[in-house]
Amino acid sequence: MRLGLFMMPLHPPGPPMHEHVEQDTAKALLAEELGFDELWIGEHFSAISEPYPSPLMFMANLLPQTKNITFATGVINLPNRHPAVVAGEIAQFDHMSKGRLIFGAGTGSLGSDYELFRVGDADARSRMLFESLAMIKQIWSQDPPYDIEGEFWQTRIQKAISEELGLGYLPKPYQQPHPPICIPAATPGSANLRAAGARGWGAISSGLMSQPAVASHWQTFQEGAESAGLQGDGNKWRVSRNIFVAPTDAEAERRIRDQASAYQHYLGYMRTVLGNIGKLDALKPSPDTPDADLTVNSIIDAKVIYGSPRTVAGKLLTLREQCGPFGTILVTGVDWTGPNAEWERESLTLLAKDVMPIVRAEARADLVPAQ
Repeated sequence: MRLGLFMMPLHPPGPPMHEHVEQDTAKALLAEELGFDELWIGEHFSAISEPYPSPLMFMANLLPQTKNITFATGVINLPNRHPAVVAGEIAQFDHMSKGRLIFGAGTGSLGSDYELFRVGDADARSRMLFESLAMIKQIWSQDPPYDIEGEFWQTRIQKAISEELGLGYLPKPYQQPHPPICIPAATPGSANLRAAGARGWGAISSGLMSQPAVASHWQTFQEGAESAGLQGDGNKWRVSRNIFVAPTDAEAERRIRDQASAYQHYLGYMRTVLGNIGKLDALKPSPDTPDADLTVNSIIDAKVIYGSPRTVAGKLLTLREQCGPFGTILVTGVDWTGPNAEWERESLTLLAKDVMPIVRAEARADLVPAQ
């Protein structure tokens, strides 16, 4: 069972970006020190609360400061860029990191980015995602000339080619044939996960989904793999969750209910964002919960795994028993304002050193071997 840190990242608006960079860098280095396997960084162009347009640039700063952690884009929103640009940047980072890279790719989830890049049509975004990935893989698989035509983009270099000078050649990644590809999903029975399973890619289940919805992801992912003659592989499935650990259950309860808690801000933020687009059902403890009864504390009860190390380990094992054999748990990173730096440092430390040994001891035999 692998352990990863998933940072959107989310911060209160106000402080300049360099302060967020410093905080998130410190958190990433803590994850490296604690032996986390993966670090996922999100991409958002038009939100100072989710401030990084380039996860690759943020992660490149960490390369000389780390040795073991695998970096992951969480995610590159493919409708926002030409596939050749993404192919080149991913290939460069893969070489810079000597293969410490997972290529997370998606359609995006930020309304202001949709407006900025004129990609408001959800069906079109889905088609753009898979067209872009197909084009990127073809770019990586061949030398010039290039003549790749799609519904949304074309990649063409026919004339300006010199083998002697190396001109007209698009970069290929360090990992061959390419870095692992991983697709996120935030809806039950996601068609994207079916497609990912059929292509042998990885999958990420959103941290705000209910347990039954996460279980539907494993079923869908398996069905996609089986449709292509593959076997569903839990090693390729990641589940993201909000996890908060304290020395005792009582202390975890006290901290997470404190009005200074980053979870109060984070889930209050998500309540407002999803409420504005009519998607509060994603946060509700049950579908029949009235919107007016959906408080931040009720969301915490439904969406955060918290408690002492023993309690959290038990909850994670129950989650895995109910949902399926996910091979990686991704813990959502939160802001460090006020007491939260001390609290999350302790939480991540307890998670890595006390919780995960228990989980790994009981879960290691369940994963389906990679094919």
